[in-house]
Amino acid sequence: MSNMAFCRGCGKEIHKDAAACPGCGAPQKTAGTKSKLTATLLAFFFGGLGAHKFYLGKTGQGILYLLFFWTFIPALIAFVEFIIYLCTSEEDFARKFG
Repeated sequence: MSNMAFCRGCGKEIHKDAAACPGCGAPQKTAGTKSKLTATLLAFFFGGLGAHKFYLGKTGQGILYLLFFWTFIPALIAFVEFIIYLCTSEEDFARKFG
């Protein structure tokens, strides 16, 4: 079984367990990374309840969203975060929320 894989950014052959490509620095998808698509959809559909915050591991912020969901302020903030997630590149998202 081969211990090599191809970089998602540049296509260079790297070790399959590498967190980032040594050549271009692009983060590689590992079991612990968070999905940008999942976070974006959670922010859009359940953002007012803080689902995306819980998914991204920010439990304290998620609890605040739950406590104040009735004011609709968390829903407005979640919509802004939804747009931010849409505009963020995969690499930046992985670097920030990995």
